[in-house]
Amino acid sequence: MSKFPKLLTATALVAVLATPAIAEKLGLGREALPEEVAAWNHDIGPQGQGLPVGSGSVEDGEMIFSDNCASCHGEFAEGAGNWPKLAGGEGSLADKDPLKTVGSYWPYLSTVYDYVRRSMPFGAAQTMSDNDVYAITAYILYSNYLVEDDFVLSNENFLDVEMPNAGGFIIDDREAAEAHFWGEACYENCKESVEITKRAAVLDVTPQEETGDTVEADSATSEEMPAQVAEAAAEAEAPVEEAAAVVAAFDADLAAKGENVFKKCKACHQVGEGAKNKTGPILNGVYMAPVAHIDGFKYSKDFASAHDEGVIWDDAHLTEFLAKPKAVYKKTKMSFAGLKKDDDIVAVIEYLKSVSQ
Repeated sequence: MSKFPKLLTATALVAVLATPAIAEKLGLGREALPEEVAAWNHDIGPQGQGLPVGSGSVEDGEMIFSDNCASCHGEFAEGAGNWPKLAGGEGSLADKDPLKTVGSYWPYLSTVYDYVRRSMPFGAAQTMSDNDVYAITAYILYSNYLVEDDFVLSNENFLDVEMPNAGGFIIDDREAAEAHFWGEACYENCKESVEITKRAAVLDVTPQEETGDTVEADSATSEEMPAQVAEAAAEAEAPVEEAAAVVAAFDADLAAKGENVFKKCKACHQVGEGAKNKTGPILNGVYMAPVAHIDGFKYSKDFASAHDEGVIWDDAHLTEFLAKPKAVYKKTKMSFAGLKKDDDIVAVIEYLKSVSQ
């Protein structure tokens, strides 16, 4: 067992006992010296009070984030497991289940810098330089499409960044404004019985057991997909012989395998009815479509350039990109390394065909 937790606990205890009131009462410790207080007084105010001199780029932030933050928060700040999502959720605050992230919810950029500088990375807090913190903050902004990929954040332009939900907070005056709703507080035996009315599964914190029924349902979905594709193909009229040839060449079994491989992509990309743009764009209709074809999604500059040049997501281009995205588009927001197996790439492309017809 590591001695670090015990050491940390002991240090925290000494710090508490060192406060004047407790130290005087118990006769232990001493009042903290001004320089000792200053060493821990790292708070950054909403108007940039306390910001250190320094800077950091999105490009550097991507690498630092990948090394120090991605294991919990995902390569694209989309969250990993039940660890917090830092990107996404734009326009979701009025939803029944809103996604509150840095981009959708946080009103002050200073909160991001302050928290990262003070508490991150987990288990090694305050080990990063001020410039590294600027870079990580810049990358989080970029992951929320608030800055471009060549942006450099510094103490000089810090307040120029506009947070989307800056105007979404109001002064909490309920103590006065809602006082007439309050009665005498009840602290004991307030109800005859207590019932569970809702579980926390909607918050993605309640573990879900995989029952036999669940497995069967998942299997049925994969098995039914070929039938659904075949039915759709039978109902659709092929206006030209070329379209009929495409349908005939479709391999439903291979697409079913690709659907399973595509689970690696679902953190950022949605497909099917009701799909929405997340960290990455929806992929409905992507096969044989122009690069960057989804209206309203903010693509990186090199994707936009490829669109202007008329580049198409055909088999060859998809194969090259899925194998190593950064080798094809250096400035892509995808830091996913790529699919290592050729068979997986072929299967995913076949699956993308099924959501492109």
